[in-house]
Amino acid sequence: MANTQSAKKAIRKIEARTAVNKDRRSRMRSFIRKVEEAIASGNKADATTALKAAEPEIMRAAQKGVAHKNTASRKISRLSARVKVLTA
Repeated sequence: MANTQSAKKAIRKIEARTAVNKDRRSRMRSFIRKVEEAIASGNKADATTALKAAEPEIMRAAQKGVAHKNTASRKISRLSARVKVLTA
């Protein structure tokens, strides 16, 4: 248990930051899920639109420290490749 005022404040800050990060991570995953669902349905137009909406969200999560930069880039790259295959 925290004894000092600074430790108590640190606990409050950590809880608030955790909640924000949780929301950001959830939002990123929702956008990724929308792209995956569009890919599964086989609709290239929907998949492309969903990917264009997901890219900035994924990179924003990386910029804010929720996901690693390389992880975000990898996710975008793999989703892009899967959307690209839909044309063939």
